[in-house]
Amino acid sequence: MQTLTKLTLAALIWTAPASAETVKGLRTPGEFDSIADQTARSTALFEEMFVVIESPRCLNCHPVGDVPMQGDAMQPHQPPVVRGVGDFGATGMRCSTCHGAENVTFTTGEGSIPGHEPWQLAPIEMGWIGLTAAEVCAQLKDPARNGNRTLADLHEHNATDGLVGWGWEPGEGRTPAPGTQEIFGDLTQAWIDTGAACPAT
Repeated sequence: MQTLTKLTLAALIWTAPASAETVKGLRTPGEFDSIADQTARSTALFEEMFVVIESPRCLNCHPVGDVPMQGDAMQPHQPPVVRGVGDFGATGMRCSTCHGAENVTFTTGEGSIPGHEPWQLAPIEMGWIGLTAAEVCAQLKDPARNGNRTLADLHEHNATDGLVGWGWEPGEGRTPAPGTQEIFGDLTQAWIDTGAACPAT
């Protein structure tokens, strides 16, 4: 009975190590330390990155066609817009026509107009909607399809780019991307450090 009491007490006071936790729906790199095989750990880290990548905050601006999506339901952009030259919208209907340097909350009703300088679609080579984790991973590692970025460049983009960071501060009426940009950057670096392996599917 005394042993059971001690075990029960230990179970009640046990807490996960500080390095291993989940923050706002995203696991930190420390959560994967127990995976001994480096390739398996790298793959698991990318799959956790994919939790962010497949968020509407990311996918809406990474369409595989010329029309951005919007909202948590990923509906076609209203008013109707197209990619245009340079991914900034068509002449006369540039992204900056409505999207300023910061989010603007509606004065009547609910919601907001997202904003960041610049506001634009990801290049069509970086379209993600409908792709698997394996397909997105291969794309991110391919300089011909990732904006000619090295893995170090990719980490910097994920960890510090302001437009990427908007996904966690999307304005009223939108669900933020899981976790934080800092954790997303940490996951990216941990994925790179373990060999930048891609999932099989």
